[in-house]
Amino acid sequence: MTLPRPRRFAQVDVFSTEPLGGNPVAVVLDAEGLADETMAAFARWTNLSETTFVLPPTHPDADYRLRIFTPGGELPFAGHPTLGSAHAWLGAGGAPRDPASPVQECAAGLVPLRRAEGQEAHLAFAAPPTVRSGPLDDDLLARAVAALGVPASAVVGHQWVDNGPGWAAVELASAEEVLALEPDFAGSGAVDLRLGVVGRHPAGSPHHVEVRAFVPGIGVPEDPVTGSLNASVAQWLLREGRAPDRYTATQGTRVGRAGVVEVQRDDDGTVWVGGATTTVVAGSVTL
Repeated sequence: MTLPRPRRFAQVDVFSTEPLGGNPVAVVLDAEGLADETMAAFARWTNLSETTFVLPPTHPDADYRLRIFTPGGELPFAGHPTLGSAHAWLGAGGAPRDPASPVQECAAGLVPLRRAEGQEAHLAFAAPPTVRSGPLDDDLLARAVAALGVPASAVVGHQWVDNGPGWAAVELASAEEVLALEPDFAGSGAVDLRLGVVGRHPAGSPHHVEVRAFVPGIGVPEDPVTGSLNASVAQWLLREGRAPDRYTATQGTRVGRAGVVEVQRDDDGTVWVGGATTTVVAGSVTL
């Protein structure tokens, strides 16, 4: 049994240049020796959408290893925790073999990252491949629209966009319709869904789409800004030619945040998802 001791800790705001406008992630920076039960208990205690634990890598090509917990359990991959944890690791003196391109190891595999040129606080990760894609089946789509409180005719597109956490997504005709949603997952019996909703901003807007993410089954009714969902939604939209190679998505508007997610597809087809990262809390925790 490992006795509790002080461990370096940071809480990082991700996907917003406005103070406290993004999605926070709690990061335990030297988590070696912690039991799974302790990690899970601390994630429940922080009560954030994700809490992460940085460990030495086991893969020869990785710079560090990351375990990611929600209040309800462990995830193989998540986007904003990847960016926030990389920011905290670098800020605590982490030295990647390639200073411009750290490599994270997690349960979903290796995740390359990169720093934006001239913007040290902006990090991006290479979107991992989806493990499930294709249209939603009729039953799941019916459950989704019931939970969202919209008619089936309001949905202009739908897709499995699962890159680990289990995301499904529906597209509405406009960002305005997305922002107007008043979902009821409990009343519709759909609390097990991990559902993303996307809609386009009007022509001439600085951003391409508005995104909302609902994960009621893990105690997070609406996630403020979601990297994994935006990564797989971007792959879907880009694959179907419904988004430019470079765009931004807004998220968190309805929960008082100002999240901006930056998406870029390189010439080789790699989709990068990133944004601003800011350390808000730094110190230690005793675990």
